Amino acid sequence: MTLQARVVSITGAIEGEVELADGIFDIPTNIGLLHQVVVAEEANRRRGTHSTKTRAEVSGGGAKPFRQKGTGNARQGSTRAPQFTGGGIVHGPRPRSYAQATPKKMVRAALKQALSDRARGAAIYVLRGAVPVPSTKGAVAIVQGAGLAGKNVSLVALPNEDGIVRSFRNLPDLMIATPSSLLTRTVLTSDVVLFTEAGLAGIVERLGDKESE
Repeated sequence: MTLQARVVSITGAIEGEVELADGIFDIPTNIGLLHQVVVAEEANRRRGTHSTKTRAEVSGGGAKPFRQKGTGNARQGSTRAPQFTGGGIVHGPRPRSYAQATPKKMVRAALKQALSDRARGAAIYVLRGAVPVPSTKGAVAIVQGAGLAGKNVSLVALPNEDGIVRSFRNLPDLMIATPSSLLTRTVLTSDVVLFTEAGLAGIVERLGDKESE
C-alpha cells in the first residue's frame, strides 16, 4: 500500500492527499544506521574551538617561588606548574575538528528511513500553492488550519521560494531546510515535515535511486 501525504493549501485547508514514492518514503528502519548518521551530524556541528593553556602558555611564573633547599617544601621551579592555582592545564581540551566522514550512501539511506518513519506516522504534509507576498500572519493561518499548531515543524522548500521561506521563518518551533541541506537529525527531531511541492520534488530527485543500493 502506497503511503500518502496530506496536501495543505495556502489558506490552511486540507485539500486531499498525494502519493509518496515507495523507494523513499517506505523504507524499513535500521536503528543502528540512524544512530550512526545522527551522531555524525551532531559531531559535524561542533566548532571545536575550546582551548586551555599549558604551563608554557600561562603568563608569569618566571621566578622560582622559593629557594631550593631548607624550607621543608618540595622543590618548585615555577608557580605556573599544573599543581599551583593559576598554573597551566595538563591534558586540557585543545582546538580540534570533531567532523566524522560518513559515506554518502549511508547518509541517503538514513534520511530515507527517517522520512519513511514520518510518512508511516502520517506526519508528512505537502504545501500546495505559492505565496507572492511574504506574510507571517498567513503562515500562522496555514499552520493552524492544518492542525500543526504547537508541533515542531520542519519546512522543506527551495531557496528561490522566497515568499514561503520569509513567511515561515519567524514562526516558533519551525525549522527551514532545502532538499539538499535536509538532515536525518532534522527529520527525527520534527513532529511534522512540511514540503512545498517543489521541495518534495527536490528531495525525490536527491534521494532517487541513482545506483543500486
